[in-house]
Amino acid sequence: MEIICKDRVFTLKNGSDVLLHTNANTPMVYVGYGEERVEMYRGNFKLEDHLLERRPLTLTSARVTEQGTELDLEGQLKLLVTEKEGAVTLTVAEKAEGINRFWLHVEAAEDEHVYGCGEQMSYFDLRGRHFPLWSSEPGVGRDKTTYVTWRSDVENGGAGGDYYNTNYPQPTYVSSRHYYLHMDTTAYGDFDFRNPRYHELQCWNVPGFIRIEAAPTFVELLEKLTAFLGRQPELPEWIYNGLIIGAQGGNERSFGIVDKSLEHGIKVSGLWCQDWCGKRVTSFGKRLQWDWHFHKEMYPDLPKHIEELHARGIKFLGYVNPYLVNDGELYAEGKKRGVFAKKADGSDYLVDFGEFYCGVVDFTNPEAYNWFKDEVIKKYTLDIGIDGWMADFGEYLPTDDLVLANGVSPMIEHNHWPVLWAKCNYDAVKESGKLGQVVYFMRAGGTGSQKYCTLLWAGDQSVDFSRHDGLCTVICAALSSGMVGCGLNHCDIGGYTSLFDNCRTKEVFLRWAEMAAFMPVMRTHEGNRPDTNFQYYDDDDCMKQLARLVDIYTMLAPYTKTLVAENAAKGTPVMRPLFLQYEDDPRSYTEQFEYLYGPDLLVAPVWQSGKTEWEVYLPSDEWTHLWTGEHYAKGTHTVPAELGDTPVFCRKGSQWAELFDSIRAKYGK
Repeated sequence: MEIICKDRVFTLKNGSDVLLHTNANTPMVYVGYGEERVEMYRGNFKLEDHLLERRPLTLTSARVTEQGTELDLEGQLKLLVTEKEGAVTLTVAEKAEGINRFWLHVEAAEDEHVYGCGEQMSYFDLRGRHFPLWSSEPGVGRDKTTYVTWRSDVENGGAGGDYYNTNYPQPTYVSSRHYYLHMDTTAYGDFDFRNPRYHELQCWNVPGFIRIEAAPTFVELLEKLTAFLGRQPELPEWIYNGLIIGAQGGNERSFGIVDKSLEHGIKVSGLWCQDWCGKRVTSFGKRLQWDWHFHKEMYPDLPKHIEELHARGIKFLGYVNPYLVNDGELYAEGKKRGVFAKKADGSDYLVDFGEFYCGVVDFTNPEAYNWFKDEVIKKYTLDIGIDGWMADFGEYLPTDDLVLANGVSPMIEHNHWPVLWAKCNYDAVKESGKLGQVVYFMRAGGTGSQKYCTLLWAGDQSVDFSRHDGLCTVICAALSSGMVGCGLNHCDIGGYTSLFDNCRTKEVFLRWAEMAAFMPVMRTHEGNRPDTNFQYYDDDDCMKQLARLVDIYTMLAPYTKTLVAENAAKGTPVMRPLFLQYEDDPRSYTEQFEYLYGPDLLVAPVWQSGKTEWEVYLPSDEWTHLWTGEHYAKGTHTVPAELGDTPVFCRKGSQWAELFDSIRAKYGK
């Protein structure tokens, strides 16, 4: 990186590539003042900005000092530009009063591709669109042209969502020009990549700093990015033993599904009972009693049953989120201790979660944070032998009339909340000495999730093949989150959300399962309406096919473990975009429905209904079809894709060829 500063001109270059530029006539920073209006309905947000002022700031003076390069922007902002070990940081040293809006222009190229901004579901390449950065429900349908989205919007307060809605926004992107940019802010942001000449990065405060770093390859660039942001630890060894079964309904039913699955040859690594804490039925479907201890009627003697599972080599997983229902025992205890965020009048702020109300544990209050960490996660979860859990939610922090213990505006803490939630889980596990033994998986995230979240899951997809809310969004979610440092991701096999007569089919389930066999974790979910959706354990043929897919997953374990270790050591994601290894291939930069599973497997999931063949693109290498042994060169090919056989290709010359050949020998065609 080269910093050029002379004669009231500032330029930042990466080689010959100009990234930032400003002078007396050309602004790169704009500032202003706005008044936002935010409405929330059950985690769905409507944000409007009444912008009162926006003005460009040109460069008044630029001088080199011992501390770095000082930029004075019309006396309104002063930036200190420093370089350390190749990373350039623009730190806001001073700002004028009355500024709460900030825009940065970054020089762009017309043929540039951009990735990241957290976990994106609809578009992997962000170029040509803008992406509001605000943690929320991702929406049901997520496509304003579809019936499901329309009904979600009309009947559920705008819950249909759009392409940019995400549980996990992050003000970080990676450019095909081999640099990343990170903005230090948790305020609402909007990263706009529509202009052919520049990227406009907006946030509703003045960021602390902007960091830019470059590298000759994307693998090296992600290593640098994750050295800065943090890296996920390796997964527990037991994960790779088989399927994590999602089951509900109490001891007899849930443990019975495990027995039935084993009888049909399905290898099982864990039983995940999200209703371990009790159930609550709403118009949305079967939900939970948000009171985080085992339900003595549904799961009597649960610690004893967990011990029995452990004796069989199977783990038990539960469910926890950072809210407590106001009719529960833990809410009553928390209220006595004063752990909940308040309204301005001093009363507890209760959030509507869909026909029930919950208190928000105030993680900015050290006493509240420690109480939840020690008394809820450790005492009621870890201490009874639970080996993992869905650490759900984190996106619902209200912004109206909410008072936090640290005095910071909820408009600033909202996007920070998922990270505080992740850290609470991380600290509980680490302090218990169980990091590397226990896994918790999250859908919400932000800057810092890289270090504190052991595993992402792609949230609540619809139980279908829809373009913006179905199976294919899992691929985009994994690729985008991997580009900002969260390289461990997985999904609910078969999807989760079933509304408006949209029900899971056997085909949807199996297509999802065949993809999940080539992901770091395989886990099923019965969905929000189990009784009206296809369940694998009700179909003997499906159990037979699932047993095959789970066995393939376990056979791949030695390979997968090396990928997970590489993610922990260097930040190289397990599921990778094609350009991570084929940088000279232009097509690889726009492919979002295929991925590299490590360096040696290319996976092209079938994400449309009724297909027996599938068109795949193979980058420049020699490839062998995993199921038939047929050889393929670079290019577009139509290949067999019967149900259960997602198109997978092995790279010629792989050191894992013997393992891949053994899978073909056992399960090939």
